[in-house]
Amino acid sequence: MTMLARKICMIGDFAVGKTSLIARYAHNQFSEKYQASIGVKIDTKELRLASGDAVKLVLWDIAGTDELNSVGQNYLKGAAGYILVVDGTRLATFGTAISLQKEVERRLGPTPFTLILNKLDLSNQWALNADAVQALQARGWQLTHCSAKKGNGVEQAFQLLGERMVIGVRP
Repeated sequence: MTMLARKICMIGDFAVGKTSLIARYAHNQFSEKYQASIGVKIDTKELRLASGDAVKLVLWDIAGTDELNSVGQNYLKGAAGYILVVDGTRLATFGTAISLQKEVERRLGPTPFTLILNKLDLSNQWALNADAVQALQARGWQLTHCSAKKGNGVEQAFQLLGERMVIGVRP
């Protein structure tokens, strides 16, 4: 049996938690120390689907940005899916994620994605507008509330995207 491999890009503004989400998902680790990503960092993790099939997720941690420059656009090539990350405590990162999604869709066409509302452990400090979040859900956006720090929702977010990416795909 051949294992499928699928490239996933982590996209979002600076310091939203993309690197921390990958570290939590791939290695069950979290560091309080902020380290800005430069360029791209690649990690992998095997995902077991509900069907019993396995998929190797190739996780591309793209440096934070509020718009995709030509380098960021090159990193997107070949992506089977992507995760938009928002810092729930910083409203501007929500608007950035919406803009980035439009740009990614323009570049890749319709591609499975999910939106992670990160920093659930700081939900008492969240600045997100519940109506705006619900409006995205009404448009069919899949979203998960997560905490890279505590681990809440992280496995679920990657599982949901993995399932969406391989529906109907068989080796």
